[in-house]
This record gives sequence, C-alpha cells and structure tokens, in this order.
Amino acid sequence: MWMSNIVSLVRANSSSLEDVKKAVSEAIDLIEFKSDGPVESVIVKPNLCYYWNSATGYTTDPRVVTGIIDWIRERYGDNVCIKIAEADASAMRTKHAFPILGYEELAKEKNVDLFNLSDDVLVDRTVSVNNHEMSFKVPKLLLESDLFVNVPKMKIMRATKITCAMKNVFGCIGLPRKIVYHPFLNKAIVGINRVLRPHLTIVDGLTALGRFPIKLGLVTCGADSFAVDWIASQVMGYKPSRVEFLKIAVKEKLGNPDNIAVRGESVEEFKKIFPRASFASSNYWWGIQFWLLNVYRRIVGDVIPPFIEEA
Repeated sequence: MWMSNIVSLVRANSSSLEDVKKAVSEAIDLIEFKSDGPVESVIVKPNLCYYWNSATGYTTDPRVVTGIIDWIRERYGDNVCIKIAEADASAMRTKHAFPILGYEELAKEKNVDLFNLSDDVLVDRTVSVNNHEMSFKVPKLLLESDLFVNVPKMKIMRATKITCAMKNVFGCIGLPRKIVYHPFLNKAIVGINRVLRPHLTIVDGLTALGRFPIKLGLVTCGADSFAVDWIASQVMGYKPSRVEFLKIAVKEKLGNPDNIAVRGESVEEFKKIFPRASFASSNYWWGIQFWLLNVYRRIVGDVIPPFIEEA
C-alpha cells in the first residue's frame, strides 16, 4: 500500500548528469510514487529565486530537472506536455532567470516549454491560518495540471530558518511582489500550501546552502511537502518542531509528523556535514543586501539591473 509520508534520501555518486539522473530516479522509486490518474500535463516548478546559478546553493540545478523530465517520459510516455514554470518575484523576473540559469537551453534540448506563472490567468483564493485571513493570486495552470512537481533547493533562510518544499510553493504565487506577505510569512507559507498541493517534491541538495554553499550530493523525494520539510530541517540541523511554519502546519492539521518514514540514506550522514548557519552574521549581511536593493530601487524605479533588461 502506497504511503504519502515516505521521504527518500539518495546520494548522487558524482555531479555528472548520469549520476544525478540515476539519483533522481532512485529517489522517486524509493517512495513508490503513484499518480492519482492519467498524466497528460505536467508542471515542473524549480526554485529560481534570483540570478545566481545552482553552484551558489540558491537555485535549482538544471541537471535535477533534466532527470525529472527523463523520468516523466519513461513513466508516462513521450507525448506528455511538460512545462518548466516559475513566477516573477520581488527582485527577479522569470524572463531573465530562464536564460541566465540555463533553463532556456535545457528546454530546447529536452523539447519542453518554459512558462511564467505570473503571466497565467490568476485565480483568487482566500484562506485562514491561525485566524489570520489572507488572499493569494494562484496560477490557474497549477490547479489544472495532472502532475505538479515541486523542485526546491535545500537551504537556510533568515526569516524562516529553512527554505525547501513548502517555501518553494510560496514562490508559485502569481503576484510578483511577494514581499507583501513577509510580515506574516510563516502563516502565508502554510496558507498557500493549503491551496496548492504538489503531487511530488524532489529536492535539489546537490549543492546546499547553509552558512556557506556545500556540495552535499543529496537528492530528497516525497509526495507530502510537509514530510519533506520535516526531514529536510533535520538534515539542516534544526529541530522541526522549532521551525515556525512547520509548527503552524501541525496546528492547522496540514501536516502530521507522526509515522514519517525515511528510506535510503541516513539523515545523520548528511546532518553531520551540513554547515549550520550563524543567524547573527546572517541577519547583518541580509540586512545590508536588502538595504542596497531598496536604495537601488528608489534610484532607478525597478529591481532589475539595466544590463539584464538589455540582454
């Protein structure tokens, strides 16, 4: 009997494309994933939060997405319509991120489409979390796809301690200025995960980001975003019960930490080498970066550097 609360941890033997593809396939097989029905349309949502490539630990490695595309075609056939999708963000425009981060080249090579979720028909969805009502602009495509594959990066974040599966779903919101949710970010993460439920999450932990980027060589997979984040937080050296959005998710019955099963590698094997963050220094440097970004925005009226717009 298939259980959605299985999380797999698989080590990629090297950074070669073939080894990464093998790790992706093994990670999915370990959770014994089964789709709810026929699969004709697939959305693959990486984490392309800015213009830093995957070697920095900030964005999803195209090799992981390549492995996912190959697995989808092997499982569901060559006629499946596959779209790699991302939404604009406060300091990122998807039209620039795709070519800069190698996704335009990947799309041509694998014959898949690129799609900006912020250009989709946006559907209003309102939810209440901890008695806090909030509204989201949700891309219609994500509500209608047969298979929604979430491909986050494993990294720390000053505001939420970790960012992985559930935070990457937050990145699906069609409204570019997601910074409006930051005063209640942890609640907003839980709220959007009530609306959008990926069928499958495959975490890129090849190069993870803690206090500094590290070649962790890890691919993690699960069907339950909450379960994936519960285990990912342990890998990153945090008690899941102290990660605020996970605490809220448990209270709101969005996730259940009981009976989460781990298959493949041991959490401890990766935990002992993950570079824990120092949030004292992290707060300082993030504060400087946001200050510089705000100064730049006030001067030029946008967050996008002109040389990128002209590219």
